[in-house]
Amino acid sequence: MDIYDLFFYLSLGAGFLMAFNLGANDVANSMASAVGARAITVRQAVFIAGILNFVGAVVLGSHVTATISKGIINPAAITDPKLLMIGMFAALLAAGVWVLIATLTSLPVSSTHSIVGAITGFGLVAGGPSVVNWLKMGGIVLSWIISPFFAATIAYLVFTHIRKFILYKRRFVRQVRRWAPFWVALTVILIALSFLYKTPVGKSLNLHWSHSLALAVSLSVLTYLVTRSFVSRMILDEEEGAEGVELVFRKMQVGTSCYVALSQGANDVANAIGPVAAIYLIAKEHQLLAKADVPLSMLILGGVGIAIGISVLGHKVMATVGEKITTLTNTRGFAVDFGAASTVLVASNLGLPVSTTHAAVGGVVGVGLARGFHAVDFRVLLRIVAYWVATVPIAALTSIVFFVLLKWLCYS
Repeated sequence: MDIYDLFFYLSLGAGFLMAFNLGANDVANSMASAVGARAITVRQAVFIAGILNFVGAVVLGSHVTATISKGIINPAAITDPKLLMIGMFAALLAAGVWVLIATLTSLPVSSTHSIVGAITGFGLVAGGPSVVNWLKMGGIVLSWIISPFFAATIAYLVFTHIRKFILYKRRFVRQVRRWAPFWVALTVILIALSFLYKTPVGKSLNLHWSHSLALAVSLSVLTYLVTRSFVSRMILDEEEGAEGVELVFRKMQVGTSCYVALSQGANDVANAIGPVAAIYLIAKEHQLLAKADVPLSMLILGGVGIAIGISVLGHKVMATVGEKITTLTNTRGFAVDFGAASTVLVASNLGLPVSTTHAAVGGVVGVGLARGFHAVDFRVLLRIVAYWVATVPIAALTSIVFFVLLKWLCYS
């Protein structure tokens, strides 16, 4: 066994660690608002998210992934393939360790930003400042502001509308029969467009934007008609009051949370498997190309890691996002999911590097602020933001330490 084979097998373990942390931290956000609003229990959330993320990663996940995450460095500037392989392994290990630390302290961080920071760290040492795409890094820094701000704004507006036109009306059961089908139909448009533009399977269809929009609108109209009948049967008595309203939005919230979990499995598995694919390609070809074919076995490894991660440690981040920032109900939780999903969809199609984690937290803050500043625990929020800001530099420094040690061991 040569050094290339050794690092490939080690990278499988590091990739599994990263996937585990992805499930425990990032993916837990998909179910946090549903758990916080008591739409489902933690055990149900773990079961649902574990299955949907595994399916998303293995069935919908891309078999071709960018080997250098987010194009943050130029691999051509590092001519020694062994050095590049060591660096990718150090980055994968460093990112995994940082996300694990954040998870154990129950704070949500972005796995995407962790791996980007780690790759930047070894890139600086291996190739110098010129090897780093600083424009891309600037976009990542901006995303710390962009994604939570837009998600908070959308969630604020959605919940304000629900409160004004449903909860504050005298006959709000009649109002929920009128407005719930509208919000479900709007959510279906969001989900359909997200599937077509965000998931690898949807992108492979290569539909023209007009066809995609027509398909999404057609599904939403059909959904609107079905939901009107369903809501009328669900709430039979005007005396059910606010509980009847929350019951309707509870069903809607579980549906949106399930979609987010499925989508995260399809899209975020590349954060764990991308660097492994890079090491696999270097070990096999002794060079690194821009894209790498990912064997199904690697996607399965990532899917299993994500599922186990959310099962073992997912409850920690769920509790922070779903319960400690502000008190959530089903109407508020639906607004959170809608704000986060729409932010990620719009921003990703505009080419902005956003994090689902940041969007989810922003959505929770938005619905909290709709009830006033007193409704948000800013101490918890400040701790979360501090971890966001620290993610890139800490992952970079940890990656540098691992890279220097591994380089000394391999070249001495």
